[in-house]
Amino acid sequence: MHLIQGPVDMSETPALKIESLSISFQQGSKETHAIKDVSLELKQGEMFALVGESGSGKSVTAMAITQLLPRSITHYNSGRILYQSQDLLKLSQEQMRTIRGNKIAMIFQEPLTALNPLHTVQKQIGEILKIHRNLTGKAAVARILELLTLVGIPEPETKLKSYPHQLSGGQRQRVMIAMALANEPDLLIADEPTTALDVTIQKQVLNLLKELQQKLKMTVLLITHDLGIVKRYAHRVGVMTKGQLVEVNTTEQLFNAPQHEYTKSLLAAEPSGLPVPPNDSADPIMKVQSLRVWFPIKRGVFKHTVGHVKAVDDISFTIKKGHTLGIVGESGSGKTTLVQALLKLIESNGSIEFDGQELELLNSQQVRPLRKKMQIVFQDPFSSLSPRMSIGEIVAEGLNIHHIGSQGEREAKVIKALDEVGLDPEMRHRFPHEFSGGQRQRIAIARALILEPELIVLDEPTSALDRSIQSQLMDLLRHLQLKHGFSYLFISHDLKVVKTIAHDVLVLKQGKALECGPADAVFSAPQHDYTRELISSAFAL
Repeated sequence: MHLIQGPVDMSETPALKIESLSISFQQGSKETHAIKDVSLELKQGEMFALVGESGSGKSVTAMAITQLLPRSITHYNSGRILYQSQDLLKLSQEQMRTIRGNKIAMIFQEPLTALNPLHTVQKQIGEILKIHRNLTGKAAVARILELLTLVGIPEPETKLKSYPHQLSGGQRQRVMIAMALANEPDLLIADEPTTALDVTIQKQVLNLLKELQQKLKMTVLLITHDLGIVKRYAHRVGVMTKGQLVEVNTTEQLFNAPQHEYTKSLLAAEPSGLPVPPNDSADPIMKVQSLRVWFPIKRGVFKHTVGHVKAVDDISFTIKKGHTLGIVGESGSGKTTLVQALLKLIESNGSIEFDGQELELLNSQQVRPLRKKMQIVFQDPFSSLSPRMSIGEIVAEGLNIHHIGSQGEREAKVIKALDEVGLDPEMRHRFPHEFSGGQRQRIAIARALILEPELIVLDEPTSALDRSIQSQLMDLLRHLQLKHGFSYLFISHDLKVVKTIAHDVLVLKQGKALECGPADAVFSAPQHDYTRELISSAFAL
């Protein structure tokens, strides 16, 4: 595969140097050794990828560079982090503030939690420009619009006054990237920068980062679980596991001749497998006809409706029992709005027939008993699991809401559900923050399946997970479908993952269904140019 690599002068002074770094976290009497004797050099103008499974120490290393780890529980047991001859570990908070966001910037993995929900896009990017460049007024607005255009946000003028919750996941991530690039930093730390983006936007964003890196001679530390991205964009790669850096090599050498056994296992963990054998004569579990969700655009003093945002526009499809429908499309294409309409979380027009019942004729009270038959697993398990509830309470929540079983029966069901998703039932007394991303997603699946639903909506369930965990999760989903006969509505921007589970595929763009049909046909002979572009982008990375 072609590697996009600009020239890198390896003889120059390192952009950043980590020497024998060891970090532990002390919580009460428990000490966790997160980083163990890590040494690493980032060269001027290179893109260095740091890869490894969830919990391997990648993000902790990045947060140590920017000094964003919680000081009360973090212990730097040994080592130095050298930037321009300064040891960042010895700088005060005030000194770090002149560097962080200016000379060293960071793109965070979860933009919904990283962005301030109370501030508009304009205010959040403008704050960075004001602090580090004293840029205000029209000059700041012009720079903000330039940045939003650079990261691929269409009609940026309309997004200036938007709040994070009004943007799609992909748009929020692009705002984060714009914030990080605002001051043209020397070192950009990109922690899973394309997690929430579909494949076409991934390519645009990564190409943009590469172009800016070469133009500004910027060094990029890219943290990702997507080895396709690493292979295409990185000059060198470091592999981490259990807090240790086990291999560093050029990208070409690492992919062609990996040295460490862990590296070999990572490279072998691409999504694989086939959908469960379908029953083509199965009855439909859901039939959708001419579904529309239009949001009015209101202007003027009297808020007259001057037009509509057609988030979902005349969409029809059928899901059979025991089958999986994969829904793909760019960020903002209407995938999430469609799901909200199907679950009767927002108003819509058209026909939604679930298990023989027409949902459009039911009010919210009448729909409620049907909700246990329709469950959802969200994209971000960290924000969808209550931090104040134990795992047992989270998984049992649906049983309590629908008044199913006695206390003892609910406990037994929780134990069974956790066991089915591959978690130790004894973990039910612990809390979400004590689990890795992959484990949290298994908990979310357990919460959905405990009600024995007929349809499970999976909204980007693997996007935040590394490849090896993705493979495990897809194996689990196929196993559960084969065992219980669930129907899945699987939303994803990762077509490689969709191909391993979907029997049928629906392609959305700007609220319209461009293509819908058997997965084999869509992947092997796509009818629409947009579908061909999506597939080409997905399998090129």
